[in-house]
Amino acid sequence: MPESVILNGDCKATCYPSIVNKASSTFVETMEHHFMVDGKPMYFNGFNAYWLMCVAADPSTKTKVPDAFKQASKLGMNVVRTWAFSDAGNKPLQISPGVYNEDMFKGLDFVISEAKKHGLHLILSLCNNWDDFGGRKQYVQWARDQGHYLNNDDEFFSNEVTRGYYKNHVKSILNRLNTITGVAYKDDPTIFAWELMNEPRCQNDLSGKTLQDWIEEMSGEFKSLDKNHLVGIGEEGFYGESIPDRKQYNPGYEVGTDFVSNNTINNVDFATIHLYPDQWVSGGSAEAQAEFVQKWITSHLEDCKTIVKKPLLIAEFGKSSWSSGYTIEARNAYFENIFNMAYESAKKDGACSGTTFWQVMAQGMENWGDGYQVVLEESPTTAALIAKQSQKISELNKYKSLFTE
Repeated sequence: MPESVILNGDCKATCYPSIVNKASSTFVETMEHHFMVDGKPMYFNGFNAYWLMCVAADPSTKTKVPDAFKQASKLGMNVVRTWAFSDAGNKPLQISPGVYNEDMFKGLDFVISEAKKHGLHLILSLCNNWDDFGGRKQYVQWARDQGHYLNNDDEFFSNEVTRGYYKNHVKSILNRLNTITGVAYKDDPTIFAWELMNEPRCQNDLSGKTLQDWIEEMSGEFKSLDKNHLVGIGEEGFYGESIPDRKQYNPGYEVGTDFVSNNTINNVDFATIHLYPDQWVSGGSAEAQAEFVQKWITSHLEDCKTIVKKPLLIAEFGKSSWSSGYTIEARNAYFENIFNMAYESAKKDGACSGTTFWQVMAQGMENWGDGYQVVLEESPTTAALIAKQSQKISELNKYKSLFTE
């Protein structure tokens, strides 16, 4: 389709990308508020799929990974965000500090090798703020099991023992030699970026100092072990004390993060925001939720271009089928609005470099559902909307590359 047509956003809802994703042999870099590959700007359209490693480690469900990747690649998506953690519990990657389940690790090996086959980049998150799959609560419990006294789960960020456990996990992941590809994770360009944690919060210290210090330390740890990959924090985007006026854009509360100061740390390469108005503006009208979305994205785009000076990824957003008033049409409208804001920013040299919605699931995964899942084969209108965005992003990548050759 002609570039002029795509750049004006006139792709029909039923269009599918004519491109075939190719696995990159080059690491993604940044230049100010842009992601770069081979010296050319790179924009992304993708999705979350937290379940990939767990499903891949089970021979009876393993094929769901290539099935999902095949569908995503067909729709032109080029990046996937997923978990590289599962701490204790019934499907552990890390059974106890420094002790790993090889079957689960082989599942992650498979995810990475399949992503490469389907031309998809991966963002791997290394820990959870929440209790699902263990998270910081499990790290704190491990320390207590060894006789250390910790007051609460927020001491995950400040306690020497839990920080040591986390650093050991980072080393184990980065130094892992993939049993399928033979390539160490830290040397594999299929991995687009590491993420310190999924949605870190420290509400026992709203000054932000505890998290600021932890991010400083751990982003430095990643860079000391791996000079190739980008590092992101995994934050939702809540504002803190560095620019108090910005707190007006928070959804009425703070979580101990500071979007601006956290993301200006030298070893953090890009910023992320998450977006759940159906939870954060609970009980608000559709208009109130839409207004929140507009202000949340706009304020972070402004900050990333003028203050943080790093790319922004809208790393999670979704609409739950469990929320009141849900329809597929409402979900599509919500997705389309965010897709359009991301695309318009990218087209006009803004800071937004892509989106990864929450979340894709393969068919037959009803027991994994959280209300936000999109089964691409069963959601043709949503799939067409995603394809339209992928086509626009693909053409934008081609268009922008003309000016850097």
